[in-house]
Amino acid sequence: MQESRLFRILYYLLNKGHATAPELAEKFEVSVRTIYRDVDAISSAGIPIYVTTGRKGGIQFLDDYVLGKTFFSDSEKLEILSSLQSLSAVQYPEVDTSLNKLRAIFQIGLIDWLDVDFSRWGSAAKIENRMFRQLKQAIFENREITFDYYNATGESGKRNVYPYKLVYKDKAWYLYAFCLLRNENRLFRFSRIKNLILTEVRFERKADIDQYHSVFPMPEEIGDLIDLELEFTLDVGYRLFDTLDDTAITKHEKGYTVKLTLPENNWLYDFLMSFGNKVTIIQPKSIRQTLITKHEAARAHHKGE
Repeated sequence: MQESRLFRILYYLLNKGHATAPELAEKFEVSVRTIYRDVDAISSAGIPIYVTTGRKGGIQFLDDYVLGKTFFSDSEKLEILSSLQSLSAVQYPEVDTSLNKLRAIFQIGLIDWLDVDFSRWGSAAKIENRMFRQLKQAIFENREITFDYYNATGESGKRNVYPYKLVYKDKAWYLYAFCLLRNENRLFRFSRIKNLILTEVRFERKADIDQYHSVFPMPEEIGDLIDLELEFTLDVGYRLFDTLDDTAITKHEKGYTVKLTLPENNWLYDFLMSFGNKVTIIQPKSIRQTLITKHEAARAHHKGE
């Protein structure tokens, strides 16, 4: 308990510059005598903190003291700055200011090693950036939001949700939120959210939401998962390695065997159809039959039948 309070005193002083003993005592709900003992403990640890008397007196650090020299090794400083730089690379709002401040505090340079842009080309990028800012505000302020949501068939419906966090998964951005219509947690794909509005309704955030986990509910438009076994010819190997996990691909003399689990949806059928006669569906046979039906429909369409 004392160790935790010592760190909180340090952070408080770093933020405010200086404070009086009564002020700290009230802040951390201890006696003034305890605060002075804490100051002695901090000084004994080699951190240059001292007490001055008089009308403008108080507890403060020595002038020009740099936090990083005591608390962090050079490698730890680089890790912190690199993490912030990664956020900056994906255009996380306001992170550049924090990055510049810490770079100055740590007195260390940093190579510009990463540039990531998740936004789409064209005018859609501005819309998505505005949506990011709105969702960040809604998440931090626990505000209910409402929007029109388009499903896989292009039909829209009004949704009211409690936003919890933003998720980047399977090459797309999603909003993880509690849906008041479905009465359960859902993933909503960014590109299908339209007319987003922040309401003035506040919600109580569940305590376990902030715990990291990677198990999210499947978006409603994704489809059911199925186990696939496929055979591809040798000349399309580059496409397999561009799209699929290497561990799912086995090369042999005549081509590639692919075994993996994917959602059964339009993306899967479009992906398989794009290979033409370069792919053979081994399992499940129902996928093979659906693919035949889709090819026949495409053939009839282009023949004008």
